[in-house]
Amino acid sequence: MSKQEQQDKNINTPEDNEQQQKMQSAEEVPADASETPADKQQEEEPADPLDAALAEIEKLKQKLLYTTAEFDNYRKRTLKEKSELILNGSSTTLEALLPVIDDMERAIEGQDAVDDVEALKEGQQLIYKKLMHVLSTLGLKAIDTKDQLFDVDFHEAVAMVPTDDDANKGKVIDCVQKGYTLNGKVLRHAKVAVGQ
Repeated sequence: MSKQEQQDKNINTPEDNEQQQKMQSAEEVPADASETPADKQQEEEPADPLDAALAEIEKLKQKLLYTTAEFDNYRKRTLKEKSELILNGSSTTLEALLPVIDDMERAIEGQDAVDDVEALKEGQQLIYKKLMHVLSTLGLKAIDTKDQLFDVDFHEAVAMVPTDDDANKGKVIDCVQKGYTLNGKVLRHAKVAVGQ
């Protein structure tokens, strides 16, 4: 045999490689050859199915106890947070109103010392504007009634006023009491007189 023939013989084709791998895997002995499939099945299955069921029941009981306790703690925490929000939710509003209260107290204290009625009126107007500004920053807005069509979502009719002008029929003629919305939701309906 020549050298060339030996080299050709040593070169394996893909089929030869596959066949050699199959033979090697068949020759390999599993690491735990002493275990049989019957032994493995016995390890997976407990000796008594009743014991397995009781163990599973005990595990589920513990899980249920933990879940119930967790939910109870969550419920108590939520109720506590809700009650704190109700009790202290208005603190932001009251803090914003404190400067206005201070201005009103100063105006009341100083009203006896001032003889000028116009200055008192101007002071009242300034305090009112400051109060309305604070309330508007908190989301309070007056409902517009001037020349508006009567709308039951925002207005409450307290009187029907006969009118000769057809353009005023069904419109707000006069506002008896202002209405307000808070963040888009009606806080108090405007009490109005409606043209008939």
